[in-house]
Amino acid sequence: MSQMTTTEPTPLVLALQAWTVQRGEAALCEGVTLQLPAGGICHLIGANGTGKTTLLMQLAGLLPVLTGEVRYLDAETLPVQPVYVSHQLGIHPNLTVAQNLRFLLNLYGINPSDEDIDAALSWVGLAGFERISSSHLSAGQTRRITLARLYLLTPKIAPLWLLDEPFTALDVEMVARMEARLQAFAQAGGAILMTSHQQAMVANQTLDLSAYMV
Repeated sequence: MSQMTTTEPTPLVLALQAWTVQRGEAALCEGVTLQLPAGGICHLIGANGTGKTTLLMQLAGLLPVLTGEVRYLDAETLPVQPVYVSHQLGIHPNLTVAQNLRFLLNLYGINPSDEDIDAALSWVGLAGFERISSSHLSAGQTRRITLARLYLLTPKIAPLWLLDEPFTALDVEMVARMEARLQAFAQAGGAILMTSHQQAMVANQTLDLSAYMV
């Protein structure tokens, strides 16, 4: 007689229930629900003004929450803040490229070696820029510093990534590298919630905020 086998359900990295996306005191969307499992890459979409960036900032702890419940790995908080990569670069112009990347990684308890820094910067096309002041970089180059941390972050360190337009101002080759990195992170058990005006080929689910507009 054959034995029946059971498979364990995929754990949820992020779960939202009855969530309100608001700007100031004004609600933009109400009742937002999301279940994002390990291995999930969710493309956050919606008409202009639905609050896509606002939702990411709420989850990153940068904006208040009016109403709603959030669970991370079936807990109310993550051991570390979700990784948040946004338009607002957060790069200090008086630090070198390597110093800025080291600071971003220190936030997640990573003390990278010089070899780690070199590899991450090479991945984003900034090899040789390590000692250059960030004030001398273009906007596109500065943005690549913020993306470089993704090369060294794993689901064990930071299981949830919140990415606001991660493909903006990237060339075709760098977009391909980013897509491969996002897929590898998800396959290792991480989860990603991202916005993108481009088609998000790596996404395996979608959350449309237009369906929740007030």
